[in-house]
Amino acid sequence: MLTVDFDYFDLQPGHVCVDLGCGEGRHSLTAYLQENVTVIGLDLSHQDLKTAQSRIADMASYNPQGSVDFAQANGLSLPLADHSVDRLICSEVLEHIPNYIGFLEEIDRVLKPDGRLCISVPRSWPERVCWSLCDAYRRTPGGHIRIFNASHLSREVERYTLAETRRHGAHALHVPYWWLKCLFWHAKTEPFILKWYHRLLVWDLMKRPWLTRAIEAVTNPWMGKSVVLYFDRSEKH
Repeated sequence: MLTVDFDYFDLQPGHVCVDLGCGEGRHSLTAYLQENVTVIGLDLSHQDLKTAQSRIADMASYNPQGSVDFAQANGLSLPLADHSVDRLICSEVLEHIPNYIGFLEEIDRVLKPDGRLCISVPRSWPERVCWSLCDAYRRTPGGHIRIFNASHLSREVERYTLAETRRHGAHALHVPYWWLKCLFWHAKTEPFILKWYHRLLVWDLMKRPWLTRAIEAVTNPWMGKSVVLYFDRSEKH
């Protein structure tokens, strides 16, 4: 399930692409399929990194020409040289981080003068509904500790000589699922409607039928669970 629009992210042969907070590698492995790109996936979770590493072999049939590596790292102190990264992804990460400004400072340090950055965070109003429906949703270890206003976050990022160039929503169909998940969080058995909705999302992910694609095209701009922001440093130079 991709949040980043790789058609817009403009990965070119020879680029170094970092996926900061890569989790199980969904964006890292997609970037790996681009022509002759060096991909580095970084995360704190050893278990997630093991899963990501195990999925590299699944990409062999696509005959990728670049490379992908996964490593454990703290986003507050990246093991990367200054101005060494062409493209950087930070998807669904900052809402988990107490010192997200420290992450932005490290991103600023490693990104090249003509680099491009993609950040995604949960959209504020669907997230507030989740918080109001279930306190445990945000108190679960590793959960969301803040709700971002996307425009405020954009202004924070633009302090680092980066300019927002595009914004879109993603995964609107997932919003009702998470509302239901929060509503029945403490249920002893998972209700049928939640199981049914999960099967719907899996079916949609695998089949991508025109009807659900059309629904998301209409609803993503205002209801997409994620807001995806793109920044280009060259816009300000």
